[in-house]
This record gives sequence, structure tokens and C-alpha cells, in this order.
Amino acid sequence: MSQTQIGVVQPLHQTEPEQRIRRVFVRDLVLAALIGVHRHEQDGRQRVRINLDLEVPEDPMPLADRLGEVVNYEDIVTGIRKIVAAGHINLVETLAERVAARCLADRRAGRARVPGRYGRLPARRPACHRASRW
Repeated sequence: MSQTQIGVVQPLHQTEPEQRIRRVFVRDLVLAALIGVHRHEQDGRQRVRINLDLEVPEDPMPLADRLGEVVNYEDIVTGIRKIVAAGHINLVETLAERVAARCLADRRAGRARVPGRYGRLPARRPACHRASRW
């Protein structure tokens, strides 16, 4: 150790405890939407399949078993339906951005991932669920 290093105080870098994340999923929500930039896409509705992965940091306090304390996937699906019903959207990317913005409007949400597809899609029943990562 050189003389210039003796007695130098360095900050101690500690890692923060890992925050628990609750994930809210919406899978295979298929809706009829007015979407597309081409003339043939603007003549009628096309099916869009929306999948959503929302990360919600968990509060360190335990939940009181009330729906109002969690991000409710029913509210998310209702919001997505309203976005699609609002009118024509040119790009699937725009739809994904609007869906993500709707999800992130809930102050509890941390991150949203919304891949989207449209075109000739078979109808499937949507699956919604939550999972926790410990």
C-alpha cells in the first residue's frame, strides 16, 4: 500500500435486499380491433391478440385480503377493451404503447411488457393470473 492510500476512507457499497415482485399476466386476450395502415386493413375489424406481463413491486406490509390493495387484472382487461373500442389505430406498436400506458397509470405498477399480434388469429379464451417471485 502506498502512502497516499493509507488512511483513505472508501464508502462501503452494500447491496439492497432484493425487492419482491408480483407479476400480473394477461394471456391470449383476443379482441376485434380496427387496426392497420393499409387500405384493406381499414375496411373492417381484425383480431388482435394481447399478452401482458406487468411487474408490481410488493409492499413490505402484508396485504389485508382486499381487491383494492392489488393491481386488478379485471380492471386492466376493461381498460384494454376501452382502448380497442375507442377507434382505429394504425400500428400494433401504438396499441401496445397505449396498453402499457394504461397499466402504468396505476402508481403501483413498475414495468409493463406488451407484445402484440394481429391478423388471422384463432379465438382463445384469455388467461389472467398473478404470480409472485420471492
